[in-house]
Amino acid sequence: MSVKPIEGRTTAAAEGEVVVFLIGMRVNSFAAVRSWWPVARAMGPMLAELSRERGSGLLGYKALLGGPREVYVVQYWESKEKLLAYAVAPDHGHRPAWAAFNRRLREGRGKVGFWHETYVVPAGSYESIYLNMPEYGLGRATGVVPVARRGERAADRLRV
Repeated sequence: MSVKPIEGRTTAAAEGEVVVFLIGMRVNSFAAVRSWWPVARAMGPMLAELSRERGSGLLGYKALLGGPREVYVVQYWESKEKLLAYAVAPDHGHRPAWAAFNRRLREGRGKVGFWHETYVVPAGSYESIYLNMPEYGLGRATGVVPVARRGERAADRLRV
């Protein structure tokens, strides 16, 4: 990962369909550490597992804070099929984490919130621009190319 800004304008090197998966949690009661702390800790090992495993489908991710109560992760995936396959794989970290979360949810009485959103974005329906930035977002997940390769205007990059 490049942390040094790349001078000038670049765009993500992504080609084809991209799946954007947002997943997060909200602490509804800070005092209920036993309800939310295990949920917060579960994501790291899953991301590490996906990052280690070639062919998992995870292209990249970024963890973000949404204020003092919320944390979420933006994930970029090769396909919805690979995302869904990971979600149900019996030999990976998601299924046991999901089962444990559901147990805590029943016991926790609303002390922790959880959400996710999945967007399947067809080829030609997304564009990006990074100006004097290190690789970031989709560009970090797929690499970057000079803007001129994809078109100088957003409409060009969107193939409008």
